[in-house]
Amino acid sequence: MCKRIMKAETSNSGDIPFYKIGTFGGEADSFISKEKFYEYKSKYSYPNKGDVLISAAGTIGKTVVFDGKPAYFQDSNIVWINNDEKIVTNNFLRYCYSKQPWIASTGGTIVRLYNENIANAIIVVPTLAEQERIVSILDRFDKLCNDISDGLPAEIEARRKQYEYYRDKLLKFEMKNKEL
Repeated sequence: MCKRIMKAETSNSGDIPFYKIGTFGGEADSFISKEKFYEYKSKYSYPNKGDVLISAAGTIGKTVVFDGKPAYFQDSNIVWINNDEKIVTNNFLRYCYSKQPWIASTGGTIVRLYNENIANAIIVVPTLAEQERIVSILDRFDKLCNDISDGLPAEIEARRKQYEYYRDKLLKFEMKNKEL
């Protein structure tokens, strides 16, 4: 988790995007100064490029792979895994975590995901080669579903083939009386 940023330390525009629960995985609407970013990054915990970030409050379990670009994240509401990729890749972990294999803590006003909840989640870990194969397949599906430049043409082509199939099937008549 990152060091807490107070509202007075943010602005509506600036150098370094500051992601809160509401903007995590989307567009930041708050920013912090470069000076504050580099100070906190050097003193406190900060994710590495490729780490899986997880929303831990409110809408829990949203996962994002950190792209390494300068950004700061809302203290205990966004956490990440310091993962050994010799065992399980971050990309595989992201897909596993998107299934939310944990039991979140309830009882307070807001449902929360604590480190213990994540640590106790059970995930089946295949070989690295199998993880890469699975990720490759899921990445292709993800791109088809979420990238309009790939997904829309693929969807149009699928609907075109479906149309042709039903057109041909519906317009295929057998002549019963050839004298007509």
